Amino acid sequence: MQNFQDFINDVFGLSINTQSKIFKSILIILVLWILKFAIHKILHKQIKEVKTRYLWRKTTNYIIVVLGILIIGRIWYKGFQSIATFLGLLSAGIAIAIKEVIINIAGWLFIILRRPISVGDRIEVDQNIGDIIDIRLFQFTMMEIGNWVQAEQSTGRVIHVPNSRVFTSAIANYSRGFQYIWNEINVLITFESNWQRAKNILNSIVIENAEHLSKSAAKKVKEASKKYMIFYTKLTPIVYTCVKESGVMLTMRYLCQPRDRRNSEQTMWEKILAAFSEEKDIDFAYPTYRFYRQSEKKIDQAPPDEI
Repeated sequence: MQNFQDFINDVFGLSINTQSKIFKSILIILVLWILKFAIHKILHKQIKEVKTRYLWRKTTNYIIVVLGILIIGRIWYKGFQSIATFLGLLSAGIAIAIKEVIINIAGWLFIILRRPISVGDRIEVDQNIGDIIDIRLFQFTMMEIGNWVQAEQSTGRVIHVPNSRVFTSAIANYSRGFQYIWNEINVLITFESNWQRAKNILNSIVIENAEHLSKSAAKKVKEASKKYMIFYTKLTPIVYTCVKESGVMLTMRYLCQPRDRRNSEQTMWEKILAAFSEEKDIDFAYPTYRFYRQSEKKIDQAPPDEI
């Protein structure tokens, strides 16, 4: 062993003390990696709920990384035994880092401490909408919804957003506070249709399929009002009437879960189509074009004068 250390010293110029530190550091990294692997294995077997397992995995990773920095730091730096020295070295390193990295780390700390967003939330940031599937030191990751896909369904794309966006961009969170969204379905019928009858049909459909959410939403509003200034005077479904160029517009407005928007629309549209098909005096309005042709008239002309 002594001969090997002397050989390394001659070839690479590393003293025996430095070699010992490198060997101990590699050994610690290997032990911590095996420990992390074993913990992840246990978590995978013991915890079946995906979100809970994910949170435990991320927490374990952070603890092991911090533990590794502290242990290896004590090996290389004599003053690393105290937390104050560690924080001083950490601050000095961050001061040298580039601006974007500092802001991203600050954004990560803000996300962890204040929790404006968390894994599983549906958010919109910089005109990108998606479900958060991961939060890391420099960025968080979303599974994109909407875009070219209708009714905010998944596109299959993954979007990586820098953590600094929590400071520089407005973030709309579908899953925090009120936890419901208002959805509207526009039904356009002709002027000749019996719009009162159509409105009664739509009102019965929207009440049948969405009124049960109103009581639950009222409780959520009370809970949210403790933290935010959220208040609504009316949470029950309603149908509004207005006139458009092509006919009478009847708008169904109701509460739904953010991820249930498309299914709720499909259910109501199927019932609307079935109900209107049985009504002879209700017709959907749609763009039409009419062409008018002026009738051709014969003009009698006198024969030219003879010369």
